Amino acid sequence: MKYYLLSFLLLLIGLKPAEAQLKSPDEFLGYALGSKFTPHYKVLEYFKYLGSANKNIKIQKYGTTYEGRELLVAVISAKENMDNLDLIRRQNLSLSNAEKPLIKGKQPAILWLSYNVHGNEASSTETALKMLFTLAEAKSIGIQNWLKNTVVIIDPCLNPDGRERYLNFFGSNMGIQPNPNPMAREHIEPWPGGRSNHYYFDLNRDWAWQSQIETQQRLDLYQDWMPEVHVDFHEQSYNEPYYFAPAAEPIHQDISPWQRSFQITVGKNNAKYFDQNGWQYFTKEQFDLLYPSYGDTYPLYNGAIGMTYEQGGIGAGLAVATIDGDTLTLKDRIAHHFTTGMATLETVSNHADQLIEEFRKYFEKGVLDPPGAYKSFVIKSQNAYRLHKLAGLLKKNHIQFAYGLDKEVTGYSYESGKMERFKVDRNDLIINLNQARAVLANVLMEPQTAVTDSNTYDITAWALPYAYGLPAFATTEAIKGLYPLPEEKQEVFPAVVKPYAWIFPWSGLPDAQILMELQKENIKVRIAEEPFMMAGRKFGLGSLLVYRTENERVIPTLTAKIAAIERKTKKAFYPAVSGFVDKGKDFGSSAYRILTVPKVAIVAGPESSSQSVGEVWHFMEQELNYPVSLIALRNIDNLNLNKINVLILPDGTYPVETMDKLEDWIKIGGKVILLEDAVQSVTDSKIFEVKKKDEMKEEELLVNPALYANRNAIDLSDAIPGAIFKLHLDAGHPLSTGLGAYYYALKTDNHVYAPLNRGWNVGLLKPDSYVAGVAGKKVVKTLSSGMTLGVQSLGKGTIVYIGTNVLFRSFWENGKQLFLNALFLVD
Repeated sequence: MKYYLLSFLLLLIGLKPAEAQLKSPDEFLGYALGSKFTPHYKVLEYFKYLGSANKNIKIQKYGTTYEGRELLVAVISAKENMDNLDLIRRQNLSLSNAEKPLIKGKQPAILWLSYNVHGNEASSTETALKMLFTLAEAKSIGIQNWLKNTVVIIDPCLNPDGRERYLNFFGSNMGIQPNPNPMAREHIEPWPGGRSNHYYFDLNRDWAWQSQIETQQRLDLYQDWMPEVHVDFHEQSYNEPYYFAPAAEPIHQDISPWQRSFQITVGKNNAKYFDQNGWQYFTKEQFDLLYPSYGDTYPLYNGAIGMTYEQGGIGAGLAVATIDGDTLTLKDRIAHHFTTGMATLETVSNHADQLIEEFRKYFEKGVLDPPGAYKSFVIKSQNAYRLHKLAGLLKKNHIQFAYGLDKEVTGYSYESGKMERFKVDRNDLIINLNQARAVLANVLMEPQTAVTDSNTYDITAWALPYAYGLPAFATTEAIKGLYPLPEEKQEVFPAVVKPYAWIFPWSGLPDAQILMELQKENIKVRIAEEPFMMAGRKFGLGSLLVYRTENERVIPTLTAKIAAIERKTKKAFYPAVSGFVDKGKDFGSSAYRILTVPKVAIVAGPESSSQSVGEVWHFMEQELNYPVSLIALRNIDNLNLNKINVLILPDGTYPVETMDKLEDWIKIGGKVILLEDAVQSVTDSKIFEVKKKDEMKEEELLVNPALYANRNAIDLSDAIPGAIFKLHLDAGHPLSTGLGAYYYALKTDNHVYAPLNRGWNVGLLKPDSYVAGVAGKKVVKTLSSGMTLGVQSLGKGTIVYIGTNVLFRSFWENGKQLFLNALFLVD
């Protein structure tokens, strides 16, 4: 690509005396920036070198990745700002908390620049090197003045693990010289690619949920600064021109007119410099502002100006021939990102006072006049563990809440979709929107997100009560909780020297961890497949029991081991004095089944969705702390039941003939859990009972004649970027234990299956199933009936069909209960 490189320095002539000559990236690295990719350790070395050589740079480590790579930022500004940096930070935080300013006087704006959140969008980290060096030199009067008005925070690489995966691939596949032929293997990454982090999570979808260690650590630092402007530097297809704000519709209604208008201000300044160089760019066509967990929307919902910049370049390597017949180089990509970075700094500096004032007003408005139709949200304490997890998420996002209120109120029921009268109980969680973080709280809690345009590229429904499976109400009356913490009742059980059995509930991950501890000690655990009552106490379906006598035969120290597990898990078991129950089946009944100890493998490879593999892998290792093996699909016909008795097939496309090889293994006792499109893969198999639902009649599919001008909208009747549907559950089946009558599923496809003729239809879609989010008319009709959750027996083994993503981005908390049920309880 031929271009005339923009130089801000020529436009802003005026040199200052140099204290010491700083080494440029080229001099420090020993090669011209853009001539090769810079490994992460060298990026860190250069940042630390500049931090030690320039007193106006502060290097701050904020964490490490799953693979142990260091995460850091560089903070740079004018000397007078660096001398008062902590006061500036605390002053900025006071604005974001709607508090009185600590001091009077001018406050610089905070500009945060984030690079390389997707590991294979690799030009941005190279750009970060150039950005920090240019600001450190500050040779022009213009840059010097910009830094007087602005504190710049530069994160050179949000995803080092993914970036290194990409760099290792590229380095091992490039020849002596880069090959611009798009068919060359250096441009075609193998599975899983470098986009994601260690657990194959997309970190640009994790800002609000903070499920990944990189995000958690970064957001701790972000919340310590709360910048006025945040820019997330990305890459897209190398055949695309550059994208910068303003963004496309849909734009969430809570994004303020000021935030929209300032995106235009920034965009016009970026365009000015791109026009001077004749570089192609576009705005407003893609990249909407709806889903709350992006690097642009999350800052927007936190009072900042959040923006995404997209350079063409995924898969481009060092040079690639584009569809237009040009050659795009890494140096080109660096130049474009550098230009928008500097142009944005110029814009922020020139509007610093207005940015600060609008930032202050944003949070004050949240306290005095919060957005949305509702003033408060009440989440019922039906499940203490999931409510605790929800409280943790709110705390991470600095959303205020309290518990309990002795009052009856009227509110919109998330379950019925109607206004209802209800009583607020002592442990119910209450979010009052009159608070600084009102916008973010409203966005995360609103029952139905208003969408003005369906051209979105992510999910359109995420209301936390649905994700956490908790009954909730939204009230037009502003109410406040009375208590900072829930009331914890320490239940005291009677002392029994020799219990007939120990009993504990099954309601969430902590109970699964108790089960795991027991099974590690080779203690047999049984599940109650029917509810029962004894000594006036009700025990629900799914209660877990340890029979003393059957375990003491092989574990003489059973009682001591049980006591040790109670201490370790801080959970007391109920000691049953007899096997005779007041209501239900006695303990000698077949209704109490011994649970099998899962020995788990996950199929991981090109046939699988890397995101789905990562979600299961992350849950098993990081949340459940349970051993798991990742295996290739080609090895599944060699499964040994003694080593693997549970096989998880994540979302993906698997050959039918390969799936049929599982028949013998299943029949002797194996369990297969099929997730999302893995279910689709077996609908033509002879051993799997699941079948596709009959297609709609042809006449029902007819639409108006398509017009070319409407080519981007004609498929909206088939659209389902991500919507919530209510599954009607068979509450008596182990797969639905602890979930109640309904499970709220996030559907990102229109796949649904015919009810099983031989098996259990545990989760069914019915005409009232649609709940929230964008779903085209044809999709809603398709998803108005059929099976989504099912269980089939085959010989001594089991097949579990889960036709929805129950571990979606690790924030769909209610789905984790369902997954645990499939893993431990279903047999």
